[in-house]
Amino acid sequence: MDRSPPPFFKQGPSANARLAFFALFAIVLLVVDARMNALTGLRQGIGAVLYPLQRTLLVPRDVVAMSTQYVSEVQRLRAENEEMRKIEVANAKSLLEAEQLGAENERLRALLGARNRAAVKSITAEVLYDTRDPFTRKLVVDRGAQHGVIAGQPVMDAKGVVGQITRSFPLSSEVTLVTDRNATVPVEFVRTGQRSLAYGAGPVVGLELRYLPSSADVKEGDLLVTSGLDSLYPPGLPVGRVRSIDRAGAQTFIRVSVQPAAGVEQSRLLLVLQVDESQLLKAPLPEVPIEARKRGGKG
Repeated sequence: MDRSPPPFFKQGPSANARLAFFALFAIVLLVVDARMNALTGLRQGIGAVLYPLQRTLLVPRDVVAMSTQYVSEVQRLRAENEEMRKIEVANAKSLLEAEQLGAENERLRALLGARNRAAVKSITAEVLYDTRDPFTRKLVVDRGAQHGVIAGQPVMDAKGVVGQITRSFPLSSEVTLVTDRNATVPVEFVRTGQRSLAYGAGPVVGLELRYLPSSADVKEGDLLVTSGLDSLYPPGLPVGRVRSIDRAGAQTFIRVSVQPAAGVEQSRLLLVLQVDESQLLKAPLPEVPIEARKRGGKG
């Protein structure tokens, strides 16, 4: 009995025969291509046909690489920007002291008889958030008692005085801004040397000088700096510039509106001057004349 498969199931040459044939064919192609470069055009054609497919398959890899590079560049630029801002704030005190010395030279002060100012240590702090109390102007920064920050220390930015530490916690502190209605800063006019007190008047008005005599030599644009008479703010720190002078309805005193020099509510990095704790005792404020209390006490 014939047990061979019917013609329909016959598979032609055996697998070994086909393997030997294709192996020999491949060797012949390799030899011909190596000696005659006969398949160069074929390879180029196949490469041109497959190139769009290759680029499509490489798109995810390129997207990941570009995203990683973009993120790393952004982080690098942010780090450099943050470092530059810290350097700017750290150098602000030295620059402001240099400006104050220049103002003293212009007023022909006797520098040889002037008392040497002791260097004040400082620490950089970042604003975390502002308080939600609509009746006060306060910020919370990320430096506290563990960093050497105590209540009473002055706070400034790269342009001038921002406020004062009024409450210190272990890892954060509360800063009362100079625009707060309970804040006062002893100031001095750079042009004339006249001293006064600057009162906080809210974020819109900024600061006010309330008890200046009508005969005072005050001009719009005059620069005000800290006088240092309170043993709290070092002398010479810019406080603001005279914005307007209200002489109407006042025969004895005038009211002066002052634009703060610092970005009081815009600055993100601040400088806390670590004044010695023994200097933080509140100095008595100058007595306000009785007539001034009657006329301007409600201002």
